[in-house]
Formats: sequence, structure tokens, C-alpha cells
Amino acid sequence: MATSTSKDQQHAALAARYGSELPPECGPWNETIAALLSHRSVRKYLPKPLPDNTVTTLAAAAQSAATSSNLQTWSLIAVTDPALKARLSAVAAGQKHIIECPLFLVWVADLSRLRRVGEQKQQQLAALNYLEMLLVATIDAALAAQNAVVAAESLGLSTVYIGALRNDTQRVAAELDLPDSAVGVFGLCVGYADHSVPAEVKPRLPQSVVVHRDLYDVAGEPARLDIYDQDLAEFSRRNELSVSNWTNRVIARTKELGAMAGRDKLAAALRALGFPLS
Repeated sequence: MATSTSKDQQHAALAARYGSELPPECGPWNETIAALLSHRSVRKYLPKPLPDNTVTTLAAAAQSAATSSNLQTWSLIAVTDPALKARLSAVAAGQKHIIECPLFLVWVADLSRLRRVGEQKQQQLAALNYLEMLLVATIDAALAAQNAVVAAESLGLSTVYIGALRNDTQRVAAELDLPDSAVGVFGLCVGYADHSVPAEVKPRLPQSVVVHRDLYDVAGEPARLDIYDQDLAEFSRRNELSVSNWTNRVIARTKELGAMAGRDKLAAALRALGFPLS
């Protein structure tokens, strides 16, 4: 049974993660769960090198994630070269933290290895031409990356995902010399946080909106989203960000194709990279 102190810590962690609308009851709790709830994205890094062989440790954690049918359809590019990081930053709309972090990891949905297996065994692997296999590879990469994030944070490191590598997947593939049927699906900055810049835990949607019991239920959703909008606006004010709320961000991010920054052409780019997407 949780002690009063641990219940206080649990309540504080849930309050940071959910803002005004906490889950109605607390369940089992431990240090691992507390660490997961403390996750935050960090976009300012100290110029401090990582311990030797950090990539090896993070990769081992990543490879311990689940993988569909044990196909292991992902690869990892560890980027430390400053010039290469700068070029990848340019793809990602100039995000400076890609340059500043000591380690930038590019997670690759990689069907090329399976194609090479087919070639070596003189077998036609027809399933590799279908959208399902790219989805499998992308999910595999995401599961692996999240394991690496948890591992990094357990070592006192901070991270932030970079989806903007998909602004120009062909340029990223050229920069990293990726083979056909391999695509960088997102990046991950890794380093020591510069704590002079706020990096507060960002409130998430309440569980009453996200978690459904047996059947999908939207009853009460508008009122709960109004409350969440207020929480997120207050978060923006506290962290000196442009004041915005969640619903406005949804609209801004999805109303015009220009907000996709080139990712509206992703299907054509994937086909050019060797994914037929049948």
C-alpha cells in the first residue's frame, strides 16, 4: 500500500501531467511510473559530451522493445557530425536544438534489410510492396525509440522528438546515404538539458476524453476540452511561450496544407524511396 508521502508524490505527478482534471482514483504506483509521468520535451541543451558508449546503451534498450513478428524492421543512424546535424536541422525548419544536442538519432523505417534477405535467398518477398509493411516498420521504429527515451531519461539525459525530418524525406535519405526501402521517420535529440530554459511537464488531455470503457463515448467531451484549453494556455504563459490552447493548435496545424511543410507530398516521396505502398 502506498504511504502518505508516496500518495502526495503521486498526486503531484498526476496534477503536473493532467492539470485541472485528474483521474478520479489513483492506481498502483512505483518509481518507473513516476519517471514516465515526469517526461518533458527539452529544446535547449548544454554543450556537454555524453558518456562513452551511450549510443550502445540506448540502442540496446531500443532493441529490447517489441517488434512485429521479430522482423526488426528499423535501423538507427547516430549523428554527431556538426555539419551533418546542421543540414538535418535545415530540413527541420532550422530547429537549433538539433545542432546544439551532442547526439541526434534518426530512426529509420527499414525494409531494405528484408529485401536483401530475399535477394540472398533468391526469394521474391511480395508483402514488402504493401502499405502494411511500411506501417509495421514505422511502428517498430516508434516503439524502439520510446524505449531509448525512457533509457536516456533514466540516465539523467533529456530528449525531444523531431517529426520535421519528414518535411523532406528524400533529402534526409540522401544526407544519410539510405538505401531504397528505408526512410527516416523522425529524429531524436539527446543531451543534458540547459535548465536555464523552462521545460515544464506539459498537461495532456484528460483521461475522460482519451480512455474509453468498452465503447467509444464522446459524452461531455466539449466541456472537458474547454477546461483543457485553459490549462494549456496557462502552461504557455508559465513557460513564456506564445499563448495558445489545444483546439486552436489543432486547427492551425490541420486547416491549411502549408502547415504540413511539405509533408503533404509524403506519399510520392515514399514511392520515390522504394516503397510502392500497394
